[in-house]
Amino acid sequence: MDPNFVQGLHNLLVQSATSNDTVLLKAATSQLNTEYYKNPGCISALASILASSPDFAVRQLAAVEMRKRVNQKSGDLWTQLPADERQQIKDKFPDLILAEQNKLVRHSAARVVAAIASVEIPLGSWPQLLPWLHQSCMSPQVTHREVGVYILFTVLENIVEGFQEHLQSFFKLFESLLVDPESIEVRITTVRALGVIAQYIDSDDKADIKSFQALLPAMIQVVGQSLETGDEAGARQLFDVFETLLILEIPILGPHIAELAAFLLQCGGNRNLDGELRVLALNALNWTVQYKKSKIQSQNLAAAILEGLMPIATEPEPEDSDDDAPCRSALRIIDGLATNLPPSQVFPALRTLIQQYFSSPDPNNRRGAMLALGVSVEGCSEYMTPLMAHVWPVIQAGLGDADNSVRKASCVAVSCLCEWLEDECVAKHAELVPAIMTLVHDPATQRSACTALDALLEILHDVIEQYLGLIMEQLAGLLDTAPIPVKTVVTGAIGSAAHASKEKFLPYFQPTMDRLQHFLVLTGEGEETELRGIAMDAVGTFAEAVGVSVFRPYFADMMKQAFQGLDMGSARLRECSFLFFGVMARVFGEEFAPYLPNVVPPLLNSCRQAEHGEENSAAFSNTEAAAAFASGSSPSSAISIIDETDANGNPEIEVEDVDLDKLLEVNSAIAVEKEIAADTIGTLFAATREHFLPFVEQCTLELVSLLTHYYEGIRKSATDSLLEIVRTFYDLGNYPEWQAGRAVETPLSNSVKELIGHSIVPLLEMYESEDNKSVVASLCVGLAETINKIGPAFVENHLDNICSIAVQVLEQKALCQQDPDQEESDEAPEDQAEYDSVLISSAGDLVSALAGALGADFAQAFGTFFPLISKYYKRSRSLSDRSSSIGCLAEIIAGMKNSITPSTEPLLELFYRALSDPEAEVQSNACFAVGLLVENSEVDLSAQYLPLLSALHPLFNVGPDASAAKLNAKDNAAGAVARLIIRNSAVVPLDQVLPVLIEALPLKNDYLENRPVFRALFQLFRSNPQSLYPHMDRLLAVFAHVLDPSGPDQVGDETRAELITLIGALNGEDPARIQAAGLGVYVPGP
Repeated sequence: MDPNFVQGLHNLLVQSATSNDTVLLKAATSQLNTEYYKNPGCISALASILASSPDFAVRQLAAVEMRKRVNQKSGDLWTQLPADERQQIKDKFPDLILAEQNKLVRHSAARVVAAIASVEIPLGSWPQLLPWLHQSCMSPQVTHREVGVYILFTVLENIVEGFQEHLQSFFKLFESLLVDPESIEVRITTVRALGVIAQYIDSDDKADIKSFQALLPAMIQVVGQSLETGDEAGARQLFDVFETLLILEIPILGPHIAELAAFLLQCGGNRNLDGELRVLALNALNWTVQYKKSKIQSQNLAAAILEGLMPIATEPEPEDSDDDAPCRSALRIIDGLATNLPPSQVFPALRTLIQQYFSSPDPNNRRGAMLALGVSVEGCSEYMTPLMAHVWPVIQAGLGDADNSVRKASCVAVSCLCEWLEDECVAKHAELVPAIMTLVHDPATQRSACTALDALLEILHDVIEQYLGLIMEQLAGLLDTAPIPVKTVVTGAIGSAAHASKEKFLPYFQPTMDRLQHFLVLTGEGEETELRGIAMDAVGTFAEAVGVSVFRPYFADMMKQAFQGLDMGSARLRECSFLFFGVMARVFGEEFAPYLPNVVPPLLNSCRQAEHGEENSAAFSNTEAAAAFASGSSPSSAISIIDETDANGNPEIEVEDVDLDKLLEVNSAIAVEKEIAADTIGTLFAATREHFLPFVEQCTLELVSLLTHYYEGIRKSATDSLLEIVRTFYDLGNYPEWQAGRAVETPLSNSVKELIGHSIVPLLEMYESEDNKSVVASLCVGLAETINKIGPAFVENHLDNICSIAVQVLEQKALCQQDPDQEESDEAPEDQAEYDSVLISSAGDLVSALAGALGADFAQAFGTFFPLISKYYKRSRSLSDRSSSIGCLAEIIAGMKNSITPSTEPLLELFYRALSDPEAEVQSNACFAVGLLVENSEVDLSAQYLPLLSALHPLFNVGPDASAAKLNAKDNAAGAVARLIIRNSAVVPLDQVLPVLIEALPLKNDYLENRPVFRALFQLFRSNPQSLYPHMDRLLAVFAHVLDPSGPDQVGDETRAELITLIGALNGEDPARIQAAGLGVYVPGP
């Protein structure tokens, strides 16, 4: 080795390591890159410097640069070194590390060994390494064990594949290292090494899984030891390992979930630990709930976890809403339990705790109870509905509590209830509105109260008029006087008032616009940005409320403000501008078209923009990033860029001990902006139609590229928009109505076929790897809507794949439903989370659409689907499952028509059971289903008429103040009776049935059932008019009601035309009676 070369390199490294002069540093870097680092001899020289330099900073830099050179071009520079020099380095380098006194240098040098091993081990040319590592790890000297296990860890990070046959010997080695008597560092590094190995164990490697599982209790103990010693960096690394184990698709943690959950809960609740360490433990528990829910469910752990979380939830909250704290982590886990587990396992235990804590004299306990109630609503809303009589007294007491923090928490709970239990909250408007308005006037609760008011006003619709004047007067005053954060929530509340009141908002429109004008030109950051964005959202809502003609004078100016918002460098304002564009397009339709050339490019730019660190996504998995994004927690490995490129010219990536949270914080704002941008694209095409055609191709390509994004919100928006584009493009073709059947009677144009192909293939590919239930549910619903629109032509070349999606979801075997801890042969538990029911229902929508498109050709597939759908109708199933099961079968019958005949008997037996279901929602669907079955089946069901009429009769006995579900069931019972009459009126005891049926008219809720009702009446007027004569006055009043032009359309054009013809005929028989009923206006002229 040329000593001058080594000395020159050493001098430049000294200059780089010690100089603060940027000019000198730049010159040194340039010289190193051009004169030294292209020469393979630099590797030997760097090894010599690392061995001999007295300056640790130089040794550290030499180690870092040596690793880079070894890695350079996939080891090409290393292999250019003469074999004897490579062997000398391999022989001496490990012992050199043992002699190194500086820990940082040791770690950097260990990574050099890993880099060399990644080249040499696959070639079988470094047989001495493993025995040396084993010897070092078992050395009596603690520093040797620390170095040995760290090198082993770094080597495993690079080349586990080459060591897989040694796993059992590693497990034996790690068993002793996990209980190293002298060094916590050895124990922590051993856990990290195990975390790497776990990622390479296959689910079929039962022996390796068993050996790993045996080490888990000791691994958990090491986490506890790192917390006790206050080693935050070590604790972060260990929690990262366990979070990695949680998301692996092998059942490593299964037998120890109860132990792990209890440990994490104990750490999270230990107030002697640093707050950040407690948050780390609770975040890991949150991941446990999300990724090991089947174990938590099967072992009934929810109640114990809730009991441990409640004391944490009562701890004081930090002032800054962005700061994490144990109490916020605890509430996040309660939310996770509610949304991931069956509510029967969560809400009863939580309700007991809420009652206990809310009756406490300590306001912190009452506040925690109220917040726990609020976060549980999303996942338990259906389960809570019959229990709301017990919940409202707690809410009312909380809104009137003596403590400000409890009142604010109660406002949060009200906001959650309004979002998920709309009907129940509207029914309580008389108590809620005054209580919340009182809190709006209290500066201590003003902001929280305005947020609750916002949520409540948005759903009040029919009853808002009585409050509108008072609310607008009081909120308008706050727009002038309140601090900016309060002005923001007040502006949102006014937007919700406009949304609910529609045209009744007109008197308040102009004065409110005048007040909001100066908010729309704010240019400050933070609070001002948020106020400007919310004001823009509110103005869009005003436009929808007051309509095109009233809003038109403001249209151009508001579009100008929205364009300015795009250029202010704020993801939040871009998001609000995109939402505004979507609203304006919906309101103004084709009138919006001139803006498209200026609106679409920013949307596409948003979809294409690089997210911070996005180019390095190879360093962490989609699953890991998505889970971190969704859960608000993250593994502690993040990405740092080095100035080298790999063989493909891409930057090389190092996973160092840095926090991924920072990466995700930057990503999240841009990701949400992209989600809105993707969503807006479909809205614009649907609204502006052919004017959007020049942008269809580039938008489609961009949306397809987003289907693989790590954030599920973007995948969902891209899915929805793609299918919206397909439907709109088809609409523009003005095709005749399609005919049901596998054969396509009306072929599509090539351009529509191409667009379908470009969209559906990547959507089906996305499904294969999609692990998020809401995205799959959205895909199922979107496919169903598109099939309903386009018919068999849409599924022409993809029928089997689309059917397969529905089958997998209904069997609960889709990727997003899989649980690595569940055996493939195991049946999924019947009791499931409410979100799981949403997914099952969406698959039912897809099956219904397929039946509608294929008609009689669906008969064979029905044999597959019937047992899959009917199994969700059991009394042990949730209301949602039972209701969607029967509703889906009804829609399938509507699609298959008389080809349903072979399945008549089992369907009828199922529908009889559903007619006596305790829930009106299920009964309603059963009425619809049984009516369609009788009408369409070719089996003679005359013998079933009396039993069916007896089963339907109780559903007519409801008062006018009954729940919407019961009124809906009554309307559907009327439709069912009508269908029985249509099919065979001769076996219906009309003298007993007609008084009940006609008394149920006019229908109040489900106007679609007017179609069979009027078809039955028209048939009777033709074939048996005398049966209707006793009811003529009532019928004429019903006719007047459904034809009233001031009300909503209740019957549709075809029925209306036939009804008017009937009125003309009746007028010929008794004109005075027709005039007296107010129907003279409908009598055709002479």
